[in-house]
Amino acid sequence: MTSLQRPVVRGLNHVTLAVADLERSLAFYRDVLGLRVRAHWPEGAYLDAGGLWLCLSVDDAARTEPHPDYTHVAFDVAAEDFDSLAGTISASSRSWKENRSEGLSLYFLDPDGHKLELHVGSLESRLAHYRANPKADRVLIDDRD
Repeated sequence: MTSLQRPVVRGLNHVTLAVADLERSLAFYRDVLGLRVRAHWPEGAYLDAGGLWLCLSVDDAARTEPHPDYTHVAFDVAAEDFDSLAGTISASSRSWKENRSEGLSLYFLDPDGHKLELHVGSLESRLAHYRANPKADRVLIDDRD
């Protein structure tokens, strides 16, 4: 690295969610969402979500209701798997928002009230949608070159 370059974040390393009941949360993330358990201990677990390292950590202050803001974690799913997985999730979880964006999305809560989303698409597909449907107040930074 030269003196003119700044260090930059390379990507998302992991997400940690506080949970009240580890076994209940493990069952949800493993059995409903299909994440792979990589390690577990009495106070936590590590799961693999297609390369995303998800940590579940037992916390006495874990929430029981969803936070009122829009903050959420979105999981990627292939278009051909969306309907099946969305049906499984809908049967065991409650929704927190209706999908109003382009593409397939399901907004649901985990057992501790964390807001989650099942989504088909990528940043590039979202930007392509915005290019095809421009709005005067939306600025797209085109650095695809």
